[in-house]
Amino acid sequence: MLDIVGKRYWFFGLSLLVIVPGLIFLILFGLPLAIDFTGGSLLEVKFASGNAPTLEDIRGVYAEAGLPDSIVQSSGSDVIIIRSKQIDDVQKAAIVKQMSEKFNSEITIQRFESVGASIGQEVTRQAMLAVGAAALAITAYITFAFRKVPNALRYGISAVIAMFHDILIVVGLEAIVGKVLGWETDALFLTALLTVIGFSVHDTIVVFDRIRENTNIYRRVPYEQVVNHSIIQTLVRSINTQLTVMITLIALALLGGETTRHFTIILLLGVFSGTYSSIFNAASILVVWEKKDWKNWFRKSKETTATA
Repeated sequence: MLDIVGKRYWFFGLSLLVIVPGLIFLILFGLPLAIDFTGGSLLEVKFASGNAPTLEDIRGVYAEAGLPDSIVQSSGSDVIIIRSKQIDDVQKAAIVKQMSEKFNSEITIQRFESVGASIGQEVTRQAMLAVGAAALAITAYITFAFRKVPNALRYGISAVIAMFHDILIVVGLEAIVGKVLGWETDALFLTALLTVIGFSVHDTIVVFDRIRENTNIYRRVPYEQVVNHSIIQTLVRSINTQLTVMITLIALALLGGETTRHFTIILLLGVFSGTYSSIFNAASILVVWEKKDWKNWFRKSKETTATA
């Protein structure tokens, strides 16, 4: 039988290998927030077939309009998306007219959104509140659902720790791809993050529920063995369930539009992380808590030092 719980510190270490680089990027560079959070304007235009200018040419037009820091991205055939500081309808019309004349092309405005700075700050605050409220609600629900199990609160807290593991991985990877690929963190990222939380907790509860059942069946078996047996019993189900989701997301990332690719890839990475944490981290945290492993962490190092 696979000894997943016995190798728990290897899996914890693997998680750290992914989390730490993301945190470093997050501290050094932060998240590249889009206008949804910072405020600004987004203009999506479509040029006549075959007449789309280069992204550098579009940046030049915006620089002439006094918006040199605008972010210009391609979105499919002849479609350009520009994110800039906030502009009004008059400025938008002037920019579109200038592009049409300069590039001698008919332009269709497909989308124009403008968000004030105060609204962006409110969105940021609401996003943090949403994650915090989700953590509290999950802890309360799991504690109540497992109330007949000894130390029910541990199950709720362990599920939330695994959930924050997934949040750190997703946010860290977002910071990395934001710096490397220039992707921006928009409202869709928040949607992906909350979806990842749902997937992660759902799979964790499945494992925890099997632990609850086996605890009553194998009363004389050590807790660590019960937990490991429960993980093995749910392993195939967890992998198969999440694999179907990931296959769908891979197809969407490869064949879907440019505007949803960022969202899809972040969601794909988050679902993979949620599956990993549910299988290898969440239940193992229960074992660490039950055995109070932390009492031996420093004792072992002291004994090693004394022997040397």
